[in-house]
Amino acid sequence: MKRKISSLAIVILLLFMAKVISTAEISPPQVGGIFPELELLKSSNPVDLKYLGLSGSGIFKIQQVKADVVIIEIFSMYCPYCQGEAPNVNNLYTLIESNPSLRNRIKIIGIGINNSLFETDIFKNKYKIAFPLIPDGDFKLHKTIGQVRTPYFIVVKLKGDKAEVIYSKLGALGDNKVFLEQIVKSSGLK
Repeated sequence: MKRKISSLAIVILLLFMAKVISTAEISPPQVGGIFPELELLKSSNPVDLKYLGLSGSGIFKIQQVKADVVIIEIFSMYCPYCQGEAPNVNNLYTLIESNPSLRNRIKIIGIGINNSLFETDIFKNKYKIAFPLIPDGDFKLHKTIGQVRTPYFIVVKLKGDKAEVIYSKLGALGDNKVFLEQIVKSSGLK
């Protein structure tokens, strides 16, 4: 009888520990850490593919983008803060693209949390977003990056097959020139 109770207690303890481990929160990517190898859906828009230095269809990873630095905006088309930040991010894109020394070295993408391709396209058209927006309708990407709130910005420096996190923060970017100077300095771009 004691053996059955002990065995039952061990099974219950193991089940409890498995539940605790499976529900443990994943923290957002930390500065100095390595960005996870997310599988992202390639855009069907040739302009988006050319901007990222990609071709074909299917999936890609951040590490495949032809750039030194990638700015990743985690957004949702339903987030009023993301809607309010859209003009500022568009301005950042223009600031980068108008600078010959940064144009091909820094790229921006957006990942639409709980957004389908249809929804990211609506957001892209409504706010005249010039950079690629990638849907995450099933929250798979969102879970991998720590279920961050929106808008959330992560900046990675690409080093071969690794993407080192050099910026990771919730909220608006603030002054684009100051932000861009910080990214150039943190990444070692000259």
